Amino acid sequence: MVSGLLKNRNSNEMKKYTFKIKRFDPEIDRQPHWEEFVLEMEDSDRILDGLIKIKDDVDGSLTFRRSCAHGICGSCAMKINGQNRLACQTLMKDLSARNKSAHTAGVAVIIEPLPALEVVKDLVVDMEPFFGMNEKVLPYLINNDPPPERERLQDPKDQKKILQAITCIMCGSCTSACPSYWADKKYLGPSALLKAARFIFDTRDRAFDERLRAVTHTHGLWRCHSIYNCVEVCPKEIDITAYISKLKRAALKKSLRLK
Repeated sequence: MVSGLLKNRNSNEMKKYTFKIKRFDPEIDRQPHWEEFVLEMEDSDRILDGLIKIKDDVDGSLTFRRSCAHGICGSCAMKINGQNRLACQTLMKDLSARNKSAHTAGVAVIIEPLPALEVVKDLVVDMEPFFGMNEKVLPYLINNDPPPERERLQDPKDQKKILQAITCIMCGSCTSACPSYWADKKYLGPSALLKAARFIFDTRDRAFDERLRAVTHTHGLWRCHSIYNCVEVCPKEIDITAYISKLKRAALKKSLRLK
């Protein structure tokens, strides 16, 4: 029993981490620059805990988004050690010791704003273009049939087909990691296409053709080249590429072509 307690205590020992953060304040900076902060953290702490500690105790000007801190709102999406992640879901122990550097104290934690989106300040990016792309696919249930007395029922088997898509928290990680979006900022992006699929394959929806047309244009569905970056970074582990592939098959069946 005693050895178990000691083992648990040792697992929570404080370790040094160097937070290397890419910063940019448009009011005083011409170009982004890097700043380092050395913190003592436990393995069970989150990246978000470290950022809050820096803001509260070291530099109050550090700017980042956060809200629920439980992987639901998607506010704290950022690039951490080269990959888009949620700061509230990424534990210190998730970061490999291979990130140790002779130029840093302990493990290096490299944090940048989400790529491909305009930086507002530090780790905050302009999400309006991202949300605008989602709006273009009509992301809401369309059904003009006479409403039932209670809810619109759906077979559990049909609900299961869209279950993953429903769990999207719109954090922007997938779209900002997509090379097609890097090359074409008018591209709808994986998040918007996933949202379209969520309703196109919803048996209660009645706007199949209308919504399919909304995604089959020059900057739409066919810009996806199945690179799978979106799947790799999705914090909800949604197989986004699979849903987009289903959209492509549906579009071909309807004989819709690139405009």
